[in-house]
Amino acid sequence: MTMDQIPPLPMQRSVGATVTARLDLWSVVEPGFRMHVPACLRYDPKDPFAVSLDHYVDLHATVTWVFARDLLAMGLSTRAGTGDVSVRPGMDGAQTVFISLRGPTGEALLQAEEGDIRKFVQHSECLVPIGAEHDHFDLGAALHRLRETPPTNRGS
Repeated sequence: MTMDQIPPLPMQRSVGATVTARLDLWSVVEPGFRMHVPACLRYDPKDPFAVSLDHYVDLHATVTWVFARDLLAMGLSTRAGTGDVSVRPGMDGAQTVFISLRGPTGEALLQAEEGDIRKFVQHSECLVPIGAEHDHFDLGAALHRLRETPPTNRGS
């Protein structure tokens, strides 16, 4: 999916659909220097615990991170996450949210508008309220996918 195919705010949602929000993120390269990073947040009730963040490094590469929706929601008011993804509000009442991503090839600190993230979380809660994800999780389908996945070769 390219940035042109992603609907701008307001969010798109309908019964049985996903919530998608186009975002203008900023990569904080160093204090005082930021680079624009077009991005998209997605929520699909078929995977009720997760959100996906697609960010567009260049015109040919999309990087997707999948992490807990409650991590994103908690990060609006307090530091949340201790692993590869963490979210925290801006300092001193700034209307920003910082999303820190760490992977095997590097790290990124992304800055977003707090209002955009808050709207996305609220719209996702219209489909599946936070705390009710277990009512929408299809354990049978998840187990089926695990059984169908071929084992990895761990070497000899």
